[in-house]
Amino acid sequence: MEEFDLDTPLIEFRDKFGRGSIYWTLRDASQGICIFGGIGSGKTSASGRAIALNYLAHQYGGIVLTVKPDEKDLWLDYCQLTGRLNDLIIIEPEGRYFFNFMDFISSNEGQGGVIITENLVQILKTVIQASEEKSGGRGDDAFWETAGDLLLFNVVDLLKLAYGKVSIQDMYDVVVTSPKPEDNLSGDNSELEKTAFMKAFKLARDKVNAQVANWKKGFTKEAFDLMIKNGTFEARLLEALPDARLLKYVDQFFVETYRELSERTRSIIQFSFSGFLFRLLREPVYSLFCKSKSTVTPLDCMDGKIVLINLPIKKYHKVGRDCQIMFKYIAQRAFEKRDIAQNDRPVFIWQDESANFIHAADVDTQTTARSSRILTVCLTQNLPNFYANMGGDRAKYRVSSFMGTLGTKVFHANADIETNRYASDLFGQMDMEETSSSTTLGSNFSSTEGTTKRLKQIVRPEGFVSLRCGGPENNFKAEAFVHLQGKRFACGLSFDLVNFSQLYSLNNKNETS
Repeated sequence: MEEFDLDTPLIEFRDKFGRGSIYWTLRDASQGICIFGGIGSGKTSASGRAIALNYLAHQYGGIVLTVKPDEKDLWLDYCQLTGRLNDLIIIEPEGRYFFNFMDFISSNEGQGGVIITENLVQILKTVIQASEEKSGGRGDDAFWETAGDLLLFNVVDLLKLAYGKVSIQDMYDVVVTSPKPEDNLSGDNSELEKTAFMKAFKLARDKVNAQVANWKKGFTKEAFDLMIKNGTFEARLLEALPDARLLKYVDQFFVETYRELSERTRSIIQFSFSGFLFRLLREPVYSLFCKSKSTVTPLDCMDGKIVLINLPIKKYHKVGRDCQIMFKYIAQRAFEKRDIAQNDRPVFIWQDESANFIHAADVDTQTTARSSRILTVCLTQNLPNFYANMGGDRAKYRVSSFMGTLGTKVFHANADIETNRYASDLFGQMDMEETSSSTTLGSNFSSTEGTTKRLKQIVRPEGFVSLRCGGPENNFKAEAFVHLQGKRFACGLSFDLVNFSQLYSLNNKNETS
């Protein structure tokens, strides 16, 4: 039997009419949950609190992303209540925990240079793309995505050829000093020779030339002359020496392709890439994620640690968001790679105001979350927040796709029309009886009554506006509709109205009725 049984009950939803109860289990949690609610509705203090305390009480690991400065104190309180303070790791300025993501990718994201390059590019690309979508950038334009990919790949490959490693500082320096159309690459240019790009390129070329010289020693003079005469020398060289082939591609990209782009096109590509790298080079981010040796990694979550990134977006803005998305995506990849047969501890990804942290790869991760024991938790005010942060022409479809992968949805009080309409449509329709009457006045007075069945929304959109929001006036109970995929509540429907206590504790659950 697995140590963490998928059918472990976490929260009991009791029917207020005494018809029975239903349990929300680890299996349900592993299918993901999204909690909607307006400001002050109780999504964090009621349903969110119950879920967080249960995850901690069951010894799950996870990561916590932050938007508001008070979220650190909230999770300190949660860990205190559940006896998990020793498992809480906080990455924050002037702290003692660091995560060097470049080192982690190099040592944990696969074997071999090509795999490392692919993984590094994918991670950087995902974060940059999410950042652009948030700011209403290039969106879904395939040209810009391809151009950015090519720049990323070639910068990483050049640095690997030259130095055998890749650093954020070197990536930034190479990008901002890459050749321009006016640069004379064939003549003597002492200033150009000093640039980071030319230093890296010459060092890479020298290393490849040394490999070529050593390779040529394996041929007799006659055989070598024959290759030259037949025109097969370059083809055989590139086939025999992968580094030579890679350098050729790098040379072609920077000298023949990237260098010849129009100034406007080139500047757009360069600024999106170098701008992201520049933010990583500034403190406190540089020390936390680039400079220091890692004292914590996402792998620690699978041993029961809770890693909180205390770079709240309200305080650190864009750089705080970028770094947290980066950590989240690297963690998702690490969680998906583990062998569940060896370690099946569930790991949660906690995202209050989650629209700030959504990225393009979330759907792919969520489709296999249950088999990877990844518990995705999203708290947000409304659906339009997701649309605004996802960006691009297909934002609604991408958000709808992501919502479809989340098995549990909780709807607290909300005044957003679109979110309420979505919930109403999700709950569906039912035949309901309508009573009608008619009266005829005249010489023959008559009055008739009848009932007809008509298909109506079970819960109309306006029904979410007046849900109780907790607080002393409501005995600290917040109402919410809970919808569970593949289950039926005691009422016979896939959803029910539930009371969540804002005073929820493990000793006094009294959480639902």
